[in-house]
Amino acid sequence: MLVCVGAVAGSCAWRLAELETSPLRDLAERRTSVAVDAVVAADPKHFRRFGTDSSIVRLDVRRLTASDSGARTWSGRFPVVAMVRDAAPDLSVGRRLEAHGRLQASTESDVVAILQVDRRSPAQAGSWWWTAADRVRAGIRHAVRRAPPDPQALVPALVDGDDARLRQPVRDEFRRAGLTHLLAVSGTNLTIVLMLALALARASGLGRRRLLVAGFVAVAGFVLLARPDPSVVRAAAMGTVGLVAVAVGGRGGLRTLTTAILALLFVDPWLARSPGFVLSASATAGILLAANPLAARFSRWMPRWCALALAVPLAAQWACLPAVVALSGEVSMVGIVANVVVAPLVAPATIAGLVGGLLDLLHGGVALIPGTLAAWTATGIVAIAHHAAGLTGAATPWHAPWWVLLFVLPPVGYGLWRVADQPMVVTGLAIGLSLGLVRPPQAGWPPDGWLMVACDVGQGDATVVRAGRDAAVLIDAGPDPLPVDGCLRRLHVALLPLVVITHTHADHLNGWSGGVRGRVVGQVLHGSSGGPGTSVFAGDRFHLGSLDIEAVWPPVGAVAPDRGDGTAMNNSSVVLRVTTRGVVLLLAGDVETEAQEAILASGMPVDADVLKFPHHGSARQSTEFLQAVDAGIATISVGEGNDYGHPDPEALELLRQGGTAWRRTDRDGDIAIALDDGRIRVVTRR
Repeated sequence: MLVCVGAVAGSCAWRLAELETSPLRDLAERRTSVAVDAVVAADPKHFRRFGTDSSIVRLDVRRLTASDSGARTWSGRFPVVAMVRDAAPDLSVGRRLEAHGRLQASTESDVVAILQVDRRSPAQAGSWWWTAADRVRAGIRHAVRRAPPDPQALVPALVDGDDARLRQPVRDEFRRAGLTHLLAVSGTNLTIVLMLALALARASGLGRRRLLVAGFVAVAGFVLLARPDPSVVRAAAMGTVGLVAVAVGGRGGLRTLTTAILALLFVDPWLARSPGFVLSASATAGILLAANPLAARFSRWMPRWCALALAVPLAAQWACLPAVVALSGEVSMVGIVANVVVAPLVAPATIAGLVGGLLDLLHGGVALIPGTLAAWTATGIVAIAHHAAGLTGAATPWHAPWWVLLFVLPPVGYGLWRVADQPMVVTGLAIGLSLGLVRPPQAGWPPDGWLMVACDVGQGDATVVRAGRDAAVLIDAGPDPLPVDGCLRRLHVALLPLVVITHTHADHLNGWSGGVRGRVVGQVLHGSSGGPGTSVFAGDRFHLGSLDIEAVWPPVGAVAPDRGDGTAMNNSSVVLRVTTRGVVLLLAGDVETEAQEAILASGMPVDADVLKFPHHGSARQSTEFLQAVDAGIATISVGEGNDYGHPDPEALELLRQGGTAWRRTDRDGDIAIALDDGRIRVVTRR
């Protein structure tokens, strides 16, 4: 064991030293202009920022010439991340290109530098095997071209991991339903390809050894098709483990799994920090350890195929749960059920999509036949994910430390194994789980110790901050009177000593009558855009019981914006920083990038524990502003199926990068921030 750990540590030290001593480090520190010959190492990731298409692509630089070093040239293999100012449709793994740009230092430990590309040549074809893989990938997309958008985007994700066309709402539904692994290349994809390859080989009369050879060839082809990204390499390694397990049995499979993990970490130590690596290895270990014993107990009273269909996802979910909770803070209650239900559809969709891609090499019209079958089954998968994600109890927050599960899960797994051969007990557990998913038990509302509630008022804003028994501060009133009135009634609010209208857009103001109906109202404030009451500006402070309220925006003397300019109106929003019982809330209205940066420049404090996310999660967010806020939790007030695309995937990615968890009213309903024994917790109500 010590030798293995030492080998991995030595590999990591060697790789780090190689990167640290690279000549490109010094060039990057000086932001040197360079010309490079490079090979694309990973397919580009596309994004749009302020209406401009851009791409991030990893390159292996083979030759580099620096402009400020007497045109000095270096040759080797230098890993670089390139920022390209176009959609880069011609860049794919294995292709070569020449590029000019400026180097800058990278904060990532596995790349030498970042290359800001100013201009580049069209990419040239790579080796024949990469060209063939590109043609099959294009054929898969072509075979499902007549399908609806979501199934059309899902089939390539199932077959080769190409999820670029999937809409963000679909991704979110798969995450909540515990089906995210279907959207990226994983052991599931490879297992299906292996099943097809081995079935064809067995039908051809090949013996055991030749079957293994056919399996290894299928693994190699899969890597070419799905790209040698870390997730694909992991899947290939775990697929190899499965092949060996078939040949030598479960104990040999565990030994091979251990060897594969150590080998992967030796070759690429950065896999140790990859969530996918942990999940893939954990799922494989769980299946090898627990699937067969559990299936043996189930098969005493159900068919063997049914027992395996139930045991495999149970074993995988059981083994992955600590890692999933550590990553998301949630336990997906619906994951096991959803995986069992979609299992009969995943293999047909994957196989039909692959066959369609291969047939497209011969005739595009013929490829439509398996492509249509793939699209039909993918439509079913999308529908299952949608309905599973919509269940009230689909995901349950986990408030304890993730490592507690390391002690909880072994006895839970043993208990499940003990009762697996008792059909009445298993049926009762299944019924109880189903009822919990549809209508989970909820604590009383409002929860004890609540401090703030983001009301579910559709596509608009209404936030309530507790100011005492039956009293609260209301910030905005949403687009309609009824939802905000209902939210305040559920919170038993009869007194509003302070009401703030951040700006006069309808989705913040039009519910005014419902907010004040039947309640005693004190002071009413508004920003530079006008509204009922009196104006409030940055620096104004208010004390209401335990509440300390400070306005941080708009600036003193701000002029009312032109009402025809939505951005100007948003940027005039009142931004409040509220301290209650030691918890700091930043209620950011609809301020966009310009106002956020101006707030930072003004020096007003913005750090907070909880952030009311600006402008319903639009894309116009300042990274520096969110970093300065550094909130642990964000609430996003957004309407289900809104036409604006809120919350924007880029905005959610900024939260994810900053380590900020979030809840959104379109999926979680009313969102309460509560204080329980000095610890912030989030409680939702649909």
